[in-house]
Amino acid sequence: MDLSMNAPVQRLPIKFGLFHGPHHATNLDPTYAYQRDLMLMEHIDRLGFDEAWIGEHHSGGFEIIAAPEVFIAAAAERTRNIRFGTGVKSLPYHHPFIVAETIAQLDHMTRGRVMFGVGPGALPTDAQMFGLTPADLRPRMDEALDCIVPLLRGEIVTKKTDWFELKEARLGFGCYTKPMMELAVTSIRSPAGVLAAGRHGAGVLVLGGIDDDSLAHHASNWRIYEETCAKHGHQADRSKWKFTLMIHAAETRERAKTDLQYGLDRYIGYSNDIIPASNPIPRGLPDPVQWIIDNRRAIVGTPDDVVAGIERVRAKVGDFGGVLVFQHDWANWPATLRSLDLIAEEVRPRINNTNWLRQDSYDRNAPKQTANRALASQGIAEAQARFEQAKRAGSSEAR
Repeated sequence: MDLSMNAPVQRLPIKFGLFHGPHHATNLDPTYAYQRDLMLMEHIDRLGFDEAWIGEHHSGGFEIIAAPEVFIAAAAERTRNIRFGTGVKSLPYHHPFIVAETIAQLDHMTRGRVMFGVGPGALPTDAQMFGLTPADLRPRMDEALDCIVPLLRGEIVTKKTDWFELKEARLGFGCYTKPMMELAVTSIRSPAGVLAAGRHGAGVLVLGGIDDDSLAHHASNWRIYEETCAKHGHQADRSKWKFTLMIHAAETRERAKTDLQYGLDRYIGYSNDIIPASNPIPRGLPDPVQWIIDNRRAIVGTPDDVVAGIERVRAKVGDFGGVLVFQHDWANWPATLRSLDLIAEEVRPRINNTNWLRQDSYDRNAPKQTANRALASQGIAEAQARFEQAKRAGSSEAR
C-alpha cells in the first residue's frame, strides 16, 4: 500500500517562537518582572518552542529590557534547546564594532543558539533622549549594518560617517556559527526593512497588523525583498520570513476573552501614549476584546481559532517560516502560561501536520479490531489447549 496517498499536502514547516518586548505594566516590580521573564523562557523551552526574540527599549516604562544580550546570556544558561535572538538591536544607538563584537561573543557563550535581529529603534522617545530624530534612525541603521555584517564575517572594515569611524577594524575572534549567526531585520509596513534585509540576505521579522490591508502590504514587501535579494546575489528564503502575531488561547472563547480583561486596558493606554502606531486600539471601547478580534488586531479564542487565524495569514501571503507569539501581558501569569501550553499542545502539531502518521496508523488499524480480537481469542484458546495437553501428558508419565 502506497502511504503517500494519505500524506497531507507538504507545506513549509512553521517554527514557533516568542517575541518578547516585553510589555509589562508599570504596576509590576521590575526585579520580579525580569525573573518571571526568565522563568517564561524556561517554560517555552520545555514546551519545545524553537526561538525567542528579546527586545531593546529605553523609555516608556513598559518595555524594560535595555540590553537584550544580557538577558539572553542569562536565559541561555537556564535553557537547553531554544534559540535566542535580539528582537531587535537598535543599531542607531550603538557603535557598530561594539555591537558586532558583543553578538559574536554571545554566539560562543550560547554555543550557536543566538540570532541577530536588528532594527532602527521603535520608540521616538528613545531617539529623543539620544539627541536623534526619527528621520535619523533608518540611515544610521543602514550605515551600521553595512559595517557589522562584514565584521561578523571576519573582514577588515574602514568607514567614516558623521557618527562613527572604523579604521582597518576587524574582530579579534570570529563567530561560533559559520560564517555568522542568523541575521534578521524588522519590517512593519514600508519597504525599508525588506530593502535592508535583501541587501544582506537577512531574514525578515514582520511586525504590524494581520488585517487584509496589512497582509497585502506584507505580501508586497516580500516581492520587493525577493527582487532585492536577487539584485545582490542572495536567495530569498521563505523559511526566514517570520510573522509576529498577537495570540491568546484558552479552552473556550469565553475564557479567552475573560482572560484579557486583566491587562488589555493597560496595553491600550500604552499603545496610545507611547507606541508610535498610526492606528492604535481606540480608548473607551465598550468591548475592546471583541474589537481587536473583529478588526483582526489579534487572534483570541480556542486552539481552533488560533489554527484558523494562522492558516488565514498563510492563505493571504503564502508560505512563511515562523510564528512569533507577541508577549503582551494581556492575561495574568497562569492564563499566559496556559495559552502557550495550548499553542504547543494543539496548535503547533496541527499547523505542521506532525501527527498525520500516528493518525494514519490508528485509522488503518482500527477497522481490523474485530478480526484481531477473534485471532487473539483463538491464540489464547490454542495456548490454553496446549497447556492442558502438556499437563495431562505430565500426569500420565508420573503414573
